[in-house]
Amino acid sequence: MLRLSSRFIRTKVSPVKDLFTKTSSSCSFTTFTVNPTIQKQREKAIPCNFLKWSSLGLYRTSRFATGFTPLQPKPLDSIIDIERAKDKSAEDLATIWDDYHLGRGHICASLKTQLYRLLEHRSADCRYFVIPLWKGSGYATMFVQVQLPHILVTGLEDYKARGTQAAPYFTASFYTDFAESKDLVLIRGDIVFTSKLTDSEAEWLLETIQSFYLNDVRFKLVERFNKEARNFEFKDVLRALSMPLL
Repeated sequence: MLRLSSRFIRTKVSPVKDLFTKTSSSCSFTTFTVNPTIQKQREKAIPCNFLKWSSLGLYRTSRFATGFTPLQPKPLDSIIDIERAKDKSAEDLATIWDDYHLGRGHICASLKTQLYRLLEHRSADCRYFVIPLWKGSGYATMFVQVQLPHILVTGLEDYKARGTQAAPYFTASFYTDFAESKDLVLIRGDIVFTSKLTDSEAEWLLETIQSFYLNDVRFKLVERFNKEARNFEFKDVLRALSMPLL
């Protein structure tokens, strides 16, 4: 479904230095002010009346999740030499993308264009979801917003405590510059708070989020969360991930 780099078995390839001629900082995102009209439209789109969420202690209002604002990632041409990249095959480019980001504080992956379009289509009216992240003897519930070309993740407990002021723990941006020419979408993720997520946890979240949107069976849970909130059961997500019901 997607290609995630492995820090343990992959080796550097020589084209990396040729394509990535510009250094990049560990955090490449800045926020900007949201147009009030867009903000109101976003609030109306957020599902509410989640009557069966008492097990999570969640109280939802029409403003829930509006603290997530769109991000402005670094443009791809500030990371990679696009002209040189045009001469590479999709496989070589994906490999170079993976290898370049090893040890640089980013999570990287790539996706076929058809799958990206499916993700785009399904997230258009199903932006939100919750995913349990296993930690030790229990799990922390992550709140997810898919607002392509971005995915944003924060802790549900932080949203309960801070509301719209809660900041994302992890963000991912999708670059579609080669979607048509190479059938390839490049993905770059940033862990905003390393005290909240490890690299391996961020990788797992990125894979798992995509699996819930791209797998037909799992996507039914996403649809239920966004469109049939009264019928949504968090335990169904736990079962889908083979996690114990605590």
